[in-house]
Amino acid sequence: MQGTVDGFTYGLVTPVTAFLMACLGAALGLRCTTRSLRTRGASRAGWLALGATSIGSGIWTMHFIAMLGFTVQEAPVSYDRPLTYASLAVGVGMVGVGIFLVGYRGATRMALVTGGTITGLGVASMHYLGMAGMNFEGLFEYDTLTVALSVVIAVVAATAALWAAVSIHGFLPSLGASVVMGVAVSGMHYTGMAALQVHLHPDAVPAPPGEAATSLLLPMMIGPGCFLLLAAVVVMIDPLVVSGGPGEARRLPGQAARGGGTVTSIPAQRRHTPPYASAARKASRQPWNR
Repeated sequence: MQGTVDGFTYGLVTPVTAFLMACLGAALGLRCTTRSLRTRGASRAGWLALGATSIGSGIWTMHFIAMLGFTVQEAPVSYDRPLTYASLAVGVGMVGVGIFLVGYRGATRMALVTGGTITGLGVASMHYLGMAGMNFEGLFEYDTLTVALSVVIAVVAATAALWAAVSIHGFLPSLGASVVMGVAVSGMHYTGMAALQVHLHPDAVPAPPGEAATSLLLPMMIGPGCFLLLAAVVVMIDPLVVSGGPGEARRLPGQAARGGGTVTSIPAQRRHTPPYASAARKASRQPWNR
């Protein structure tokens, strides 16, 4: 028996909120990755780790906010906690591999392709592992071509996000890139959901009118949601993350840009002329030296 699936139980509330969370995670991750390019050593690793965790948490939170609107009318749906948290770990871990690769290798073609592929596969793995954590009296069946399309969308979106992280330094362009990333991640999610068919067991019990899935998912999202808020505070209190101006950040006091570089200006009253140079100039002005 095929189940009746509703992916928008609460209308546009869940998809719009999920999209905003994906944009928030992408924006924080992009700014942290950009900030890491102006540091060295442990500071760079710390910023990259914060960016990877922000993107992974944003995508994971986006997925399960969207799943709040998913119901099977003929059967109650619950979630397996270990698998649900495992999907978060997989998403953050694989996104981290891609971000660290690009953060240390730069925007080379090989780094972007490799990092984007790993990150995109991490996003797709997080989605389908989270779906595997759903418990109900039935089975999921996926359309292979649609699933493949969702994976391609995830890889392309991840590659574009990594390129933006190391190539776009302005705040507004980076914000636009995070919106594009949010659209792509949401598109990947709902493309994967479009590949889904639910087959129920013959003795499946009709779903009660309660909100068991909602009462389970909301507490699980408190941790990642609070982390995103804390990451936003860290990003906002660092002026270099917001301004995105690497040239101004590296310029020392008393230096001014000239011809694309930096030169040190010395006040006139502090310029000293050697005595022998002054005597030579006076001698050059005598008539017998002309």
